[in-house]
Amino acid sequence: MLEPHLSVREAAVFLGGERFVRRLIAERRITYIKDQRRVLIPESAVIEFLAARTVPALVSRTRRRRAA
Repeated sequence: MLEPHLSVREAAVFLGGERFVRRLIAERRITYIKDQRRVLIPESAVIEFLAARTVPALVSRTRRRRAA
């Protein structure tokens, strides 16, 4: 079964802008498929890109107040 593919404009919704997505493609930092004129990005590539750049939040046990 084939996975869904996103256009550059659709991927930009998740990645923060069409220009940024085009730069990722030009620098070959994300997987893409070129079908004649169209550029398609596998949905899994977008998910992997986001997962690789996700930084977990730090959870502190107590909050310390700074001295005034």
